[in-house]
Amino acid sequence: MKKVMKLLCLALCVALAASCLVSCGDKKEEEANGDKTIVIGSTGPLTGDAAVYGIAVKNAAELAVKDVNASGILGDIKLEFKMEDDVADPEKAPAAYNKLKDEGMKIFAGTVTTGACLAVTATTKQDNIFELTPSASGADVIKNDNCFQVCFTDPNQGKKSADYISAKKLAEKVAVIYDSSDAYSTGIFNTFKAECATKGLKLVSEKSFTKDNKTDFSAQINDAKANGAELVFLPIYYSEAAQILKQSKDAGFTPKFFGCDGLDGILGIDNFDKKLAEGVMLLTPFAADANDEATQKFVKDFKAAYKEVPNQFAADMYDGINVIAQCIKSGQVTADMDTSAICEVLKKQITSISYDGLTGAGMTWKASGEVNKDPKAVEIKDGAYVSMD
Repeated sequence: MKKVMKLLCLALCVALAASCLVSCGDKKEEEANGDKTIVIGSTGPLTGDAAVYGIAVKNAAELAVKDVNASGILGDIKLEFKMEDDVADPEKAPAAYNKLKDEGMKIFAGTVTTGACLAVTATTKQDNIFELTPSASGADVIKNDNCFQVCFTDPNQGKKSADYISAKKLAEKVAVIYDSSDAYSTGIFNTFKAECATKGLKLVSEKSFTKDNKTDFSAQINDAKANGAELVFLPIYYSEAAQILKQSKDAGFTPKFFGCDGLDGILGIDNFDKKLAEGVMLLTPFAADANDEATQKFVKDFKAAYKEVPNQFAADMYDGINVIAQCIKSGQVTADMDTSAICEVLKKQITSISYDGLTGAGMTWKASGEVNKDPKAVEIKDGAYVSMD
């Protein structure tokens, strides 16, 4: 009996030793692989009113990382993407950002919205982390030298919108409904108003709302209607725009409606009557119905993976991840470099490259963080975005 027990104990010891060796081997292999991985993080609204934006960004980033890793362009370096929900809330954004840092983030591809981005601007500068936001378009987002944009700045969108309305002779009398409590909305409105003055467009109504009062738009709609507005400019997000379209119809007010990239996503609202958006125009860097090979492939792959047509937020993020990958390659970044060292390299690289992407051909970046590319105009027809150019 004692002999049997000794044999059993010996066998158990051997098994435990073997298990330990395997475990240590796995750990060493994981550490070796980890040393070749660069974590890219982002924060955005994965829940809440602006979730369409954040989910599109998350899906596109995951698709882009998969494509970059499969291509082998970074050699033995692999990218990993992580995203935290900030609900597009400036008060929640810092905690989401800090969680990403705890999870090993070395490059920040966010945030998705301007307000949340401004809430972490000082911290990202202090951390000296390279930031390339896909869609936070406020001018102050890029006030520090570590942050760059894939999207247009708000002033750019306001100016281009006025220019387009004037050039296409869409209207002479224009009304504006904007969110005075939102940096994105007010930034676009201010430059739109200034440009209208130079283009001879008459602003007959300028009415605002705030984040605490964004359900009843009757006062704004009635003022635009009473002053004979032929076109209503909406530099706002799609959730509020959808309500304005519905309430305008109920009020018998049927002007043209024109917006910016914030309106991209309106067709994805649950239970939204897409007929209300028929004829709505907006400026965007991406049109899903474009016939170039890159766009067609992206749309096909995105639909296959996520069962929906990608919006411009998705396209901007897909471009953003690929731009980061190109900068990593050209700057010979290695995974063992710390966050600050990577930032210094990528800041130099992004101002020296040219990138042909989904949202622009020959895109370049200034040291100020602004991207150089031209917007596209689309119109909603039969429940889909259709290029107007």
